[in-house]
Amino acid sequence: MAQFSEITDVPDMGRRQFMNLLTFGTVTGVALGVLYPVVNYLIPPSSGSAGGGTVAKNELGNDVSVSQFLDSHNVGGRSLVQGLKGDPTYIVVESKEAIADYGINAICTHLGCVVPWNVAENKFKCPCHGSQYDATGKVIRGPAPKSLPLAHAKVEDDKILLTPWTETDFRTGDAAWWA
Repeated sequence: MAQFSEITDVPDMGRRQFMNLLTFGTVTGVALGVLYPVVNYLIPPSSGSAGGGTVAKNELGNDVSVSQFLDSHNVGGRSLVQGLKGDPTYIVVESKEAIADYGINAICTHLGCVVPWNVAENKFKCPCHGSQYDATGKVIRGPAPKSLPLAHAKVEDDKILLTPWTETDFRTGDAAWWA
């Protein structure tokens, strides 16, 4: 019969603790790597200025320069920017030197489609269910129940600053339903 002598293949406590620490560190690192984008997505962005507004962004996420915006858009035109809460918002060009003091949220009040500006008919027409809005975003044909929301638009340091519109809706004379 073979006699068993001292077994040397069992790691000592130092090695076990090291392997446990290595395993725990690896699992923790992977878990944090997976959770970081989820947590980052759930935390709202803190864009804005000291005035409490949001600087309008272009399609690439860069701040919109008013001087370049006015040079590249026609008078009376409406162009989309990323506005309050990241919603698409139309900026209205009033003249070669100025934008309108309001922006028009482009989300249809019926089912949430993005409403394009129809230059030929001088109105917004929703492609989903046919709602129509005039040049200021006031509903003129349903099924949309309400006009498009407004935002204040002003120029600060060659940037378009959008702030929430809480006053009376100038198009209808009613209280701002979106405030």
